[in-house]
Amino acid sequence: MGNAGNIAGWITFFIGLYAVAAGIGEFRRPGFWAKMVREIRESSALRFLTGMVTLAVGATIYLVNPWNPGDLLSILITVLGGWIFIEGALILAVGDWFLNFASKLMGTANRIWAGFSIVVGLGAIFAALVRLQIG
Repeated sequence: MGNAGNIAGWITFFIGLYAVAAGIGEFRRPGFWAKMVREIRESSALRFLTGMVTLAVGATIYLVNPWNPGDLLSILITVLGGWIFIEGALILAVGDWFLNFASKLMGTANRIWAGFSIVVGLGAIFAALVRLQIG
């Protein structure tokens, strides 16, 4: 269970699990991410829902994570929460442009992005376990 002392560790742990799962999903079904972005870009309702959920998740991470200037992980998680919030706002405000940019950024190198996602996820899980002193 989380408390003020280990909230950044738990957020990092769950972000790591998400990144690993997303990477595995793309490896299992290449093109999954590109198709998902294309479908969201083409549907106003999906774009709105994605923007709202992203905005809410980012705001929650930003507000829940305690700010500690002496703790690098706390700073990174707070900045990440702020970025996720901004991403949600961009999806709501200029979603067609933003998702088109995301599609171009991903390009055809989905396996590279998937591998990167898994590596970053495993790194986040490791950092979280060190922080939480689990394992």
